Amino acid sequence: MLPTLPRLPAAMPRSGVSAEARRALRQVLNDADRSLAGAFHAGAEATALVRVRAQAVEGVLRHVWQACIGDAADSALFAIGGFGRGLLFPHSDVDLLILGEAASLAHQARAIEAFLACLWDIGLQPGHAVRTPSQCREIAAADVSVFTSLLDARRLAGGTALADALTGLVGDPALWPAQAFLAAKCAEQAARHARFGDTAYNLEPNLKEGPGGLRTLDLMRWLGRRIAGAADFAAMAACDLIDPTEHAALERSEALLVRYRFALHLVAGRAEERLLFDHQRRLAAELGYRDEHAGNLAVEQFMQGYYRAATVAERLGVQCIERLTELLEPPASAPRVLDRDFVALGLRIETRSPDLFLRRPRAMIDVFRVQLEHPELRGLSAQTMRLVQQALARHDEAFVTDPHALAAFLDLLRRGTPAVEALVRMNRHGVLAALLPPFRRVVGRMQYDLFHAYTVDEHTMRVLRNVARFADPAASGEFPLAGPILAALDKPELLLLAALFHDIAKGRGGDHATLGEAEARAFGARLGLPEGDTELVAWLVRWHLLMSVTAQRQDIADPEVVHRFAVQVGDRERLDYLYLLTIADIAGTHPKLWNGWKARLLADLHTATRYMLRAGLGRPPQAEARIEQCRAETLALLVAEGYGRDRAVGLLARFPRGSFLRHKPARIAWQAAVVARAGTRAVVAVRAQSLRGGSSELFICAPDRDGLFAAIAATLDRFGCNVLVARLFVTPERQVFDTFDLLDAETQAPIDAARAASLEAALQRVLGARDPSPRIARRNLSRRQRHFQRAPQLAFAEVQGRTQLALVCSDRPGLLAEVALALREARVRVHDARIATFGERAEDFFIVSDENDAPLDADAQARVRAVLLRRLGASPVTREVPHAD
Repeated sequence: MLPTLPRLPAAMPRSGVSAEARRALRQVLNDADRSLAGAFHAGAEATALVRVRAQAVEGVLRHVWQACIGDAADSALFAIGGFGRGLLFPHSDVDLLILGEAASLAHQARAIEAFLACLWDIGLQPGHAVRTPSQCREIAAADVSVFTSLLDARRLAGGTALADALTGLVGDPALWPAQAFLAAKCAEQAARHARFGDTAYNLEPNLKEGPGGLRTLDLMRWLGRRIAGAADFAAMAACDLIDPTEHAALERSEALLVRYRFALHLVAGRAEERLLFDHQRRLAAELGYRDEHAGNLAVEQFMQGYYRAATVAERLGVQCIERLTELLEPPASAPRVLDRDFVALGLRIETRSPDLFLRRPRAMIDVFRVQLEHPELRGLSAQTMRLVQQALARHDEAFVTDPHALAAFLDLLRRGTPAVEALVRMNRHGVLAALLPPFRRVVGRMQYDLFHAYTVDEHTMRVLRNVARFADPAASGEFPLAGPILAALDKPELLLLAALFHDIAKGRGGDHATLGEAEARAFGARLGLPEGDTELVAWLVRWHLLMSVTAQRQDIADPEVVHRFAVQVGDRERLDYLYLLTIADIAGTHPKLWNGWKARLLADLHTATRYMLRAGLGRPPQAEARIEQCRAETLALLVAEGYGRDRAVGLLARFPRGSFLRHKPARIAWQAAVVARAGTRAVVAVRAQSLRGGSSELFICAPDRDGLFAAIAATLDRFGCNVLVARLFVTPERQVFDTFDLLDAETQAPIDAARAASLEAALQRVLGARDPSPRIARRNLSRRQRHFQRAPQLAFAEVQGRTQLALVCSDRPGLLAEVALALREARVRVHDARIATFGERAEDFFIVSDENDAPLDADAQARVRAVLLRRLGASPVTREVPHAD
């Protein structure tokens, strides 16, 4: 039920508005807003409520205009923008234009000033312009956005002659002719979208201005009105700019976007247009969404509704612009035959027969192949886009099993990386989701965290595009091994299939990799792939996280780790496919996730595994043999650098055995040279670029003492350094040999030389201090981080005579230093640390022991758990540590 608006008494012309009347008008508006909010929560349609609010505000405006300006025919009040279309959201701007000739505006200046002041007093906060008709023309001619606002102008009060003048102004074909208007609005839209990430899949999308938002629908109406004389969707359908099905789809999308925006204004209490994390959970609850399970949260369902509506709006907006462009730019030449099914009409692809897609469903895939074969063409014509959508609706589930369509899809995939752009286009037009029903389920599927920057379908497209980039020599610096490995693949189409399916089961509950494996097997059978090919794709989907987890959570310098990984991979073919899928997946998850250090880490694991597979998966050498081999290679390096053999042997004798197990000879040789130069002094050395590249390296050699690791961690945090790996060794003489791999926390690049020098000096002061107690930087959580706080999860496991502590918790400034202090308080020694951050989630793995280098017993584990949870601010619970996606 829509609220009934009160009837305002007639105002005495030019009598002014008393303070008491202003209070009454403010109350009228507040009462109307409360009634509208109540009606919304009771289930009223937001599309109707925004019109009721516009009517309520109009009544007040007319009343105040009459009281301040009176019946003057030489000036007029107009609503413009959304208000001009008769729409006002709870906190929308009230955009007004006061129009009149210069003399009348000057004569009424004080009355107009009183009118606007009254509006502010009663709480309307208007956006306004006071102009003459000639000024309107001049400004509108120079600024397409001003001209567009005048298209929606609607007289509220004052002289009708001025309304006629304004109608004549916007109707003048010389002012922004159709072609110029289309070009200007498209440029304006491109600039606007660029400000919002150029995608509808932003995790905090702008409901109004973002791609597929309400402004996209407004643009369709403006273009329809200016170019075809069709000012709304019904009129556009009547003149065949859109068909009835598209009309209905646009109405549904707009209804959802209006509903979300109305609710957002109420929840935010202001004119907020972004679906910020601050509001998403509350909005989902208020709009009736409920958690289904841990993999399908209410907030994820809520956001999927938005993404799907925005996708429809964006697709139909593109189609509308294309159709209007074709109207204004008809092809100058006759159709050119492309093949038996398609012709080129100008720069666009048309079907040779309007019922082609109905007769031959595979043609809906062939059309994207043809586009690949003719890069000189702009793309599909608007009519072809429409015919595709109509055919998809008609075929429905029959398309999924059509053998000819499946054969066409496989033929497309077998083109290798050039097929990627066709797959992206198929996704944009809904063909991919129609052919792959499981993919349809993840269209618009977000994951409510800061790690996954895109919806599942958008992430999948980015993974595919990364695979295509591997073939580009320009990407070799970012992906060092990828190009040659991709070129050597026998069947790159299997990599594309694995990329398509790796996340296809997200949001169902359960292990998405296992569920996705089953989907990949079923689709491989439908495609008619050989059994071995299907098995490879299914294996890649099942284990697509294996290489990432191994590299980032385990010590790949340990041959035992590499051996276990190699055994699970089994052969070189799987290794190559998995490596490419892994790096494409990581780089496609978040724009800040891929960096030089990860590139080196995964390349090292690929190389070490390849050697081990070539050697036949024999057991790796025992620890003593590896130590002696590394010591001998390091000794040779030092001798080659000019150190006498006896001196070099003496230097290496100072190093702990663990250095020769965990470091490469070149790193130890550099550290030995640093120790030699320092003599008996404590050593702090920072290399801005490590020998292998991708990260900076910090080496510390100093007497051990209580709290040293925590002080080092706190100093690194203050300098904005992320610790990737820390290897901490202590000799029997209580001398520490600590090595840290570092990145700049902001840029995820190695630190620069100037900061490296400053860091060295700061750490020297820490080592020289009588008490190295750390000063932890206290910084506030970011706005986004505040919405993703989780209880810490701890897990303990015995690993090679020591204890592995796995800690998953919310990331925050100074976390590593806080953990180091907690371990110090719990009387635990840290030997190795692997630090990883996935969005808002930190996943840290520590190899620890008690003070006697023994594994932690049950009492020690309980003590560590209690101290960590107390310091990190959580109740003492222990949960299984999840796999990183």
